[in-house]
Amino acid sequence: MKGNRFFNLVKLLILLAGCVIDAFLVFKGFYAYAVLIFLLLACLAYSIYQQIHFLSQQVVEFSEAVKYHDFTRRFVVKNAKSTEGRLFTSFNQINDTYKEISMDKEIQHQYLDRVINMLNSAIIFYQLDSGKVMWVNDAFKQLFHMPHLGNISALKKKHEELYEKTMRLDVGQQQMESVQSKKGKIKLLIQSSSFETQDAVFRIVVYQNINEAMDETETKAWQKLLRVLTHEIMNSIAPISSLAETLNGRLNHFRGQEDIEDLKVGISTIQRRSQGLLHFAKSYRMINKVDEPSLVPISAAQLFEHIYQLLEPTILQKNVDVDIILKNTRLILHADVNLIEQVIINLMLNAIDAVKLNDNPYISLSAIEADGKIQVRIEDNGIGIPSDLQEQIFTPFFTTKKTGTGVGLTLSKQIMLLHKGTIFVNSEEGKGSVFILQF
Repeated sequence: MKGNRFFNLVKLLILLAGCVIDAFLVFKGFYAYAVLIFLLLACLAYSIYQQIHFLSQQVVEFSEAVKYHDFTRRFVVKNAKSTEGRLFTSFNQINDTYKEISMDKEIQHQYLDRVINMLNSAIIFYQLDSGKVMWVNDAFKQLFHMPHLGNISALKKKHEELYEKTMRLDVGQQQMESVQSKKGKIKLLIQSSSFETQDAVFRIVVYQNINEAMDETETKAWQKLLRVLTHEIMNSIAPISSLAETLNGRLNHFRGQEDIEDLKVGISTIQRRSQGLLHFAKSYRMINKVDEPSLVPISAAQLFEHIYQLLEPTILQKNVDVDIILKNTRLILHADVNLIEQVIINLMLNAIDAVKLNDNPYISLSAIEADGKIQVRIEDNGIGIPSDLQEQIFTPFFTTKKTGTGVGLTLSKQIMLLHKGTIFVNSEEGKGSVFILQF
């Protein structure tokens, strides 16, 4: 490398010295020698120019190749120590590096393409400004019968309803929409996100077909509800029908005052059973008529204190040890006071009933905040809930109590859903249960 630089420096010095000598010969009048030296200097200068031009041309061609991502050319290195050799070696190294990067990108692209096409959710990925579609997965093509989509604006011609609902969707939000597809009218959960690169802003929209999941869930819910309804109605109707048939037989063979007493008892029983059936129907109507909540800030400490005051006589009577645990006494809930009180009181009464056979009955009422969500927990050391029943306890009218209506937990779940929250249970038979209200 140093030798190459020295050689180039010598050529430049020779050229400079030759110019000085040639000027001196012209000044002295030795024109023939001056012309000869001039020709030699011209040859040397042309040689230097050719070398510089050749190298410049190679740099320009390499730059063009980089511009168009063409890294297939190989530069022949004759002398690794020369300027040309070192330049060509660098070009080859850059080409090899770009080939590796391109290969890695291609592998990542194929991997990502395979993963995205394995998803059941339809996905479209496009540039926000130009609308150019960068990616459409197979699920999108199959769901909306679009084998190709070059620009998002083309979606308007092919599926105007889907286009308008996609354009109206705010970035970072999700919403449920009904749209037409080749499978008919379907429900979609649509959500979008965006990201920005150095070149442009891109948007990803995901369309999740929730029809099948909803239909399956709805079918299971109806099956559970119908089983409970059938059980409850049959329990009331069958005795009434049997008793009415018996009373009708008595009337056909009426024997006087003795039968009148039996008829009174029978009619009274029918009335009582009918009232039970009416109460059952009112309970069902009550589940479907929970009002929309009026959300206000509630101090968890005050809420718990009020509930304890309401339940204190029962707690003392049942001799239950109740702890209220609240590490953050300034914790605030945004909820409907009346509805949430109803839920917590119902869960506390259930807990009191669950611990009645325990020698040391214990219940804790607590609230914590984690990951921006507030949880209210009602925990007991009671009899627990069998694992096979834990999924059914929120089903309307399902109850394991002899005097229960099976409405309380269903109402509690409805109220939590109206608060955009949920209720779930962790329980182990013989060790107790914890009901969690998550806001």
